Amino acid sequence: MPIQSLGYLGVRSDRIDDWKYFAGKVLAMQLADRGGSQLSFRMDDLVQRLIISDEPGETLAFIGWEVEQKSDLQYFASKLEAAGHEVTLGGQELADRRFVSDLIVCHDPAGNRIELVWNPQMADEPFKPGRPIDGFKTGPLGMGHAVLHVPDATALLPFYCDILEFAVSDYGLEPIPLYFFHVNGRHHSFAIVGSGKSGFHHFMVEYENLDDMGQGYDIACQDKDAIAYTLGRHTNDHMTSFYANTPSGFFVENGWGGRMIDPATWVPHETTVGPSFWGHDRLYLPEPERKAFVDMRLQAAADGLRAPPVVDCPWLYELRGRR
Repeated sequence: MPIQSLGYLGVRSDRIDDWKYFAGKVLAMQLADRGGSQLSFRMDDLVQRLIISDEPGETLAFIGWEVEQKSDLQYFASKLEAAGHEVTLGGQELADRRFVSDLIVCHDPAGNRIELVWNPQMADEPFKPGRPIDGFKTGPLGMGHAVLHVPDATALLPFYCDILEFAVSDYGLEPIPLYFFHVNGRHHSFAIVGSGKSGFHHFMVEYENLDDMGQGYDIACQDKDAIAYTLGRHTNDHMTSFYANTPSGFFVENGWGGRMIDPATWVPHETTVGPSFWGHDRLYLPEPERKAFVDMRLQAAADGLRAPPVVDCPWLYELRGRR
């Protein structure tokens, strides 16, 4: 796939000081720069992964997708223009601000700004997390994943599947349509929720160590309004996670142990079970809507739904079976 990974995210927010604490102490990102009217944060060896622009809006500003080769930028520009989408060359000034060698800019049919970028810049200094952690699961898998509210999810499929060549991992049609897409071995790097709204639902960061995610949960719990979804485990990507409320009102999923797939052999399918094996109690929802998710989790328990073991150790499970 010419698009390799989720490179970076940009957020519009005038709550800069709140983001400095949230991204640094809850998420454990490194504050890389507080120059001018923006913050930028690191998660690994790259110069930046998350950019917070000091401007009103409290929502997604842009999504950066990394391509494999510089020629891929022209490839996608031609496909986008042939389909009637306006494409802008990023130019050197924007490339310098994004710390990439080159980029193009377009918008999806829902109006979300998409930046396709080539050759992100490596930092000169080692990554220093905002609190002690073993690191984030990034590298060739990218920053994590991003999920958007959209007015009509089905209407966006030609843009993301046919033009940008994202591959569907799985999808749900009831009670509202939602689609999960992969661009590498991570189960999904992008998803759209056909909620009838527009905006950011959440982005996800994945920790290398379960305890790093759990300690973030403890830190977030010190604020009684910080938790949006309690600890739980998803049925599609097997991620163990919690969701925190950001200063901008959308969520961040703090995860560990996400599912890896083989894009060459993966078969997309419809999901008909609830979104979580257990947990992920949606504390922000009114009681009737919240109870619907509780009922789905109780049904999962009654049906014995579970993910495969995280550790693939056949001899251990064979020994356990002999007891």
